[in-house]
Amino acid sequence: MSYLKFDKSLMINLEQSLSKEMIRTNRSGAYHCTTIVGCNTRKQHGLLVIPVPELDDSNHVLLSSLDETVIQHGAPFNLAVHKYQGGCFSPNGHKYIREFECERIPTHIYRVGGVVLRKEKIFITHENRIVIRYTLMDAHSRTTLQFRPFLAFRDANSLCVENSVASRDYAEVANGISTRMYDCYPTLFMQFSHKPEFVFNPNWYKGLEYPKDQERGLPYTEDLYVPGYFELEIKKGESIYFSAGTDEVNPRTLAKMFDDELKSRTPRNSFYNCLKNSAKQFYFKNGDGQYIIAGYPWFKIRARDEFIALPGCTLSIHHQADFEAIMDTAAQSLMRFFNGGEPDRNLRGLDLPDVPLWAAWALCQYARAAGMDACRTRYGSLLKAILGRVIAGKASNLWLDDNGLVRTDGTRTPVTWMDSSNPDGSPLIPRTGYVVEFNALWHMALRLAIDMFAGEPCGELQQWTAIADRCKEAFAGTFLNDYGYLYDYVSGNYADPSVRPSMIIAVGIDYSPLDRRQRKTVLDVVTRELLTPKGLRTLSPKSYGYNPWYLGNPSQREQAYYQGSARPWLMGFYADAYIKVFGMSGVSFIERMMIGFDDEMALGGIGTLSELYDGNPPYTGRGAISFAANVGGVCHMLRMLKNLDV
Repeated sequence: MSYLKFDKSLMINLEQSLSKEMIRTNRSGAYHCTTIVGCNTRKQHGLLVIPVPELDDSNHVLLSSLDETVIQHGAPFNLAVHKYQGGCFSPNGHKYIREFECERIPTHIYRVGGVVLRKEKIFITHENRIVIRYTLMDAHSRTTLQFRPFLAFRDANSLCVENSVASRDYAEVANGISTRMYDCYPTLFMQFSHKPEFVFNPNWYKGLEYPKDQERGLPYTEDLYVPGYFELEIKKGESIYFSAGTDEVNPRTLAKMFDDELKSRTPRNSFYNCLKNSAKQFYFKNGDGQYIIAGYPWFKIRARDEFIALPGCTLSIHHQADFEAIMDTAAQSLMRFFNGGEPDRNLRGLDLPDVPLWAAWALCQYARAAGMDACRTRYGSLLKAILGRVIAGKASNLWLDDNGLVRTDGTRTPVTWMDSSNPDGSPLIPRTGYVVEFNALWHMALRLAIDMFAGEPCGELQQWTAIADRCKEAFAGTFLNDYGYLYDYVSGNYADPSVRPSMIIAVGIDYSPLDRRQRKTVLDVVTRELLTPKGLRTLSPKSYGYNPWYLGNPSQREQAYYQGSARPWLMGFYADAYIKVFGMSGVSFIERMMIGFDDEMALGGIGTLSELYDGNPPYTGRGAISFAANVGGVCHMLRMLKNLDV
C-alpha cells in the first residue's frame, strides 16, 4: 500500500482535495504543479512551467492543463476540473477518480462505466518536458480519447486575458503539433506516441478562477486559449504517451524515455523518502553550476536560503557529492564577490551581511559529515577569506568591535532572515546593531577555523583565538537577560525584549557561545513560548504584536509574516539544542515532535513542507507549496535521530 494514497471518498470531495497540491520539478527550474484532482487553484499552477532566460528571470506557464475526455458509444466523459466565475466547477471529472497515489509518480485511476483508465505523469530531469502515460486497464467496447490543451504562454505570476495578439498558427510535427502564442516565447511541441487526429478549433475559455489567489487578495481570473483537440483510439491493455516540451521528440522514444526516468525515482513509501525526494526537487543545474532553489512555485535561488537548506537537503540524505557541487559553485561566487564586488546572476543576496556566516555554518556541517581534514582541503581557503574580510573591515555591512562581537546596520533595509518590509522598503522588524544569530554564527566560524587549522602552519590562529575568546565573553553579557532568554538584537542602549526564535541558533549551533546552564534556560523559554508541532513561532504569544495567522491581502500578510507564524527549519537547531542539553533522554521527545511533520506529508503540498505554518491550531500550511530550508531542517532532524540510534 502506498504511503501517499488517496481514495475516491476524498478525491470527489473538492473541499478536501483542492487543498492538496503536488509539485514536481526537472531540477533545472521547470516544474509541474496542480492539485491532486488536476484543478488549478493558483496562477502558478500548470502542466508545463519553465524559465525563459532569454525573456526574463521568471517562470512562465506554457501549458496550463490538458483536458482528457473518454468517448464511448458517442458519449463524452470529460475527466478535467476547472473553476469558473460564480463558484461553478466544470467539467466535474473528479467524480470519475477512483484513487490517486504518488509513491513514485503521480497516478490517477479513473472509472467511466466499464472503462478503467490509468494516468501517470513524469517530468524529465534537466529537460523542459513532461510525459504522461495513459493506459486503458479495462474496457468493454471501442474507446476513444480526446485531449484539449489549455495554453497560457504567460509569466507564472501574471494572468492571461483574451487578446488579438496571440498567434493561432500551428505546424504539424511527428504525431502532433507545435505552436507559439507570442514571438518572445519558445515553441511548444505537443506529441503522442500514436498518431492522433488534430482538429483545429480555436477558442478562448473565459473566466477561470484561482481560489488560492483570491484568498491572498490577488487578481484571480483569467482566460486560456485552446487551439483545438487531439483524438485517437486506444485498446484495452494499450498505453499511449503524451509529451509536452520545448523541443521536438521522436515519438517512438517516449515509452523508453518514460521508463528510464521512472527507474531513477525514489519511492515515496515513507516519511524519510518523501523528504528525500522533496529535497532533490530543489536542486538546480545550469551552465553556471549547481544551486538550490529556495522554494516553489515562486522563489528563486537566494544565497542565505541556499546555505541554510544545503546541509539538510544533501548531507542528511547521503548526497555528499551534491553538497560539494553546490558549495563549489557558491564558493566561486563568494570569492568573485569578495575580490571585486561582482554579483552573481544566479545566486542572489551575496551582499547581505550574514550570508558568509551562513556559508561558514554549512561548512561546519560538512566538516561534521566528511571530516575536518576534508573540509580544510576543499574549503579552508573560503573560510579564511570569510574571517579575513570581517576582521579587516571589508565585509558588507558587518563590523567587528573590540569586544569580539559583530555589528550591522539594519535600520534602512532588512538585513537578516526576518526580511519583511514596509511599502517604502524599510524593515518591519529593524533588527540592527548586535544581532543574536549573527554573533552566534561568527563565534562558530572562528572556532571552526581554529579547530580546522590546529596543527597546521597558520599565522591567523592566535588572532582568531583572541577574538573568539572576547566574543564568547561578551555574548552572554550582551544578549542573556534576567528572564533566561536572549535578546533578539541589541543596539546601543536598546535591547529588544521580543521573544523570537533566532536565539535557538545560538543554543543548537556547534561551538555555542553559551555554557550548558545558559543553554538550558534559553531552551526552556523557547519550548514554553515558541514550540509548535510545525516548527518554532517567529514571535511569542506573550510578546506585543503577536499574529499567528498569515492571511489577508499582500500588505496584511507582509505585516504578519514574522509576527507569530511557525518555521519548520528552525527545528533542526531546536533538536540539536535539546539533545545537547538533555542527552539521550531527550530523544523520545524529539521523536514525538516528528509526528507533526509526518502528518504534513498528506496535507497541503503532499510529500513536502510549506513555507510557513500558522502559529495557532490547526497550524495550517501557508505561503509557498514547498520550501527548501524547511525540508532541509527536518531532514537534519531525521538524520540526527538515526545517528543517535546507531
